[in-house]
Amino acid sequence: MNQQPNNNPTAGRIGDGVGTIVTTSGITTLALTTIKNFSQRHKVISTSYLYGLTTLLLLTLLGYGRKLSFDQQRQHNHIMNTIDLQAEYTAASSYHTAEWEWLSCDTHCQDHKRTMKRTKYEWDEIKEERNARMSDAKILAGLFSEVGVGEVTDSFWRYFASGKKFAKRQSMWDAISNGMRSMSRNESMVEYMLKMLIQVLIYFGMGLIISFVIFICGLWNIIHSYQPNPLTAHFFFVTAACAAFAFVSTYLFAIYGAAAG
Repeated sequence: MNQQPNNNPTAGRIGDGVGTIVTTSGITTLALTTIKNFSQRHKVISTSYLYGLTTLLLLTLLGYGRKLSFDQQRQHNHIMNTIDLQAEYTAASSYHTAEWEWLSCDTHCQDHKRTMKRTKYEWDEIKEERNARMSDAKILAGLFSEVGVGEVTDSFWRYFASGKKFAKRQSMWDAISNGMRSMSRNESMVEYMLKMLIQVLIYFGMGLIISFVIFICGLWNIIHSYQPNPLTAHFFFVTAACAAFAFVSTYLFAIYGAAAG
């Protein structure tokens, strides 16, 4: 008997149509379609992400902020060198010592309380003087200078590192506790590793998102310390927030994609 060609439209199916063969091109098409639909539905988020990626690219190509001239650098360093950090440290130590002695509250309790108030007042005066001199140095440099951009990027990397430390610390404790539970439940190594992978991804998402929110909350204080005009301040805030959002999102997409692959 001659073999008839198979024209069944379900030829690509497994068994009786229970499942389908998934190819790499199919996954890519599905991912692109999902991204396209999300971009059309959430235009503000998509625009912020693309604007942030563009900002990161420009920072990489053009450098982190405007370079200070020789005179600006000299004046900036001169102002910063006038800040007496040792005096602030001494005042802070005196205040904390007096605070502890007052909390112990023996027969000289009121004397310690007055000493604490006096040292607190001295410490506040030194901090105000330091902040005023730092503000003068920041105004001289400018918000878009290497000093201003560098301070914002340093703040972001500090919070970003804290978020990763949170994820690693929580994952370590979960690895210990889940390992003990797995031994008691006779779970297989595959189940244990899959569970830990999910926990690590969740903690990384939580840690980086919380760090991003904290960075945004403190960003305006950094901008305000340079005393720019309102238009410049809002433009810098939006640009820095979008850049941070784009970096955190791309980082999370990368680790989630690597885990899924």
